[in-house]
Amino acid sequence: MFSSAFLGKEGECIPELSLPCYDYNINQRTTYTLMVLIKKRKMEFDLEDPLASVKEEMNFTISELFASESDHMPSSNCLNSTHFHVSFRYEAISLIPQVQISCNLDPFVVYLAINYLHRFVSCQDIPQGKPWFLRLLVISCLSLASKMKNKTFSFPHVLKEGCNFEAQNVQKMEFLILGALKWRMRSITPFSFLHFFISLAELKDQSLKQALKERASEIIFNAQNDIKLLEYKPSTIAATAIIIASHELCPQQYPTLRASVTTCEYLDEETLSKCFGLMQEMVKMEANELMIDTSILSTDTPVSVLERNTKRQRI
Repeated sequence: MFSSAFLGKEGECIPELSLPCYDYNINQRTTYTLMVLIKKRKMEFDLEDPLASVKEEMNFTISELFASESDHMPSSNCLNSTHFHVSFRYEAISLIPQVQISCNLDPFVVYLAINYLHRFVSCQDIPQGKPWFLRLLVISCLSLASKMKNKTFSFPHVLKEGCNFEAQNVQKMEFLILGALKWRMRSITPFSFLHFFISLAELKDQSLKQALKERASEIIFNAQNDIKLLEYKPSTIAATAIIIASHELCPQQYPTLRASVTTCEYLDEETLSKCFGLMQEMVKMEANELMIDTSILSTDTPVSVLERNTKRQRI
């Protein structure tokens, strides 16, 4: 995985990343040409419609979307990871939201970057005792995801702190990621299945459809940080998010919508039930945390204290 070395901060030796799928001596012009090609081919990428740019050439159906989703998941051994790999994932995931806030990144760019990160970590040897590697990986995943969404991305200070990454270093890591992911960068995610599952219930109210989609999307965004959910297919996570959202937003239509989703021929009902249990618990925990935060904010604030003191003085 590593060959010769280049210099990091203050002469720190950072191993040069070799590219298993490409010639090790890719020159600067070839690198630039390939990255431009990636951007041109992927600039129309939409997580809700990952096959949009090739539909004119091939007649894709929803069944082919279900058949292809496993190619865009972490490898099956990701849940058998060592303590180091689990810690590595958590630390990387915790860094990305910091970048999102500081750089005002599109949430879909962040989601795509985390998808790349999970898939990469599940199929590559991660060097231990190399803290710079985590930051370089996060930068490169965010950079690739930004290219896919045709967004600009500048390396934030929170990721560069302690390391001096030049553009060439990031490009090398980008190619390593591309090779590991077999250039499957048009990730099939839970967002790709939302419209399909909502359509199964044949709802007439367009505003309700939109509300279901927005709430399900919110649940999906939050679920990405839960490593226990990595074993479930994107379609299963999407279906579960729709079921939970429908229970919250439209209790009357919930039985019909749930039945239409759970009987879908592409889903395994037992797997869906397990995923539902995990995601429902996640949603409950978030609701409890929100209630706690709200109660803290609503009691003993400077304003409430002042109001109580004023009332006492009047009495």
